Amino acid sequence: MPELPEVETMCRGIRAIAGSTVSRVERIASPRKPIGITPAPAVIRRRLIGRQITAIERAGKRVVLRIGDDECLVFEPRMTGLVLVDQPPTLEHLRFALGLTGGRIEQLLFWDRRGLGKVTLYKRAEFEQKVLREKLGPDALAITPEQFYAALHPRKSAIKVALLNQAIVAGVGNLYASELLHVAKIHPATAANRLSRPSLDRIHAAMRGVLEEAIRFEGSTLADGTYRNALNQVGDYQNHHRVYDRAGEPCPGCGTPIRRIVQAQRATFFCPRCQKK
Repeated sequence: MPELPEVETMCRGIRAIAGSTVSRVERIASPRKPIGITPAPAVIRRRLIGRQITAIERAGKRVVLRIGDDECLVFEPRMTGLVLVDQPPTLEHLRFALGLTGGRIEQLLFWDRRGLGKVTLYKRAEFEQKVLREKLGPDALAITPEQFYAALHPRKSAIKVALLNQAIVAGVGNLYASELLHVAKIHPATAANRLSRPSLDRIHAAMRGVLEEAIRFEGSTLADGTYRNALNQVGDYQNHHRVYDRAGEPCPGCGTPIRRIVQAQRATFFCPRCQKK
């Protein structure tokens, strides 16, 4: 489930490890489905031990550790992954760990309930080419209204589906796409190329507002309880959702029952009155 607000919260929660030195790299044995770790842990160990973490960054829905002069260790939480500096929700789903020295935090952990996440070590140039250029569009918190219009307006797909395409806009996931379209009062099934410039500007503004609001509340912890911040604490934005996972409940704007449809195999929630097609 982690989307931009949750991953940004993770990044902020682990920023204190910047300046620390990697002393241990460990793939932790788990009875659950293994996650992807590339290259082999022995290679990661050889390249990282003794190197200093210079920066913590977010690339779309990825946590990025800049290490030494030329290494980027990238964590992809996918659906159920967490990057933590405190005790994980369970031990059996703990997958990967870095031991740290030179700071107040002694370890960084990667936990994943479903085993869908990935840990990848890139050289800097490789990361910039394969991830930043080939996989990700402009970040949802950095893209300008002009860039947003140029990227979305040619698309024939439904606006909700287009927003989930990380190559167009990086960071928006299923939950926040529903939320921001409700704020913008746009029906999620409307084709992106049928939307006017003012409508797309409204979506852009709603995207920034919703994502920044969710970051302030440290993300959304849903009913399964999976998401936690870096200190293993729940987020609070789920208590402020307008439409997501609220099918049948009254719209906070007009009182009309919220509807649920399926788009690109993902659940979409919207108000049929506030978001007329």
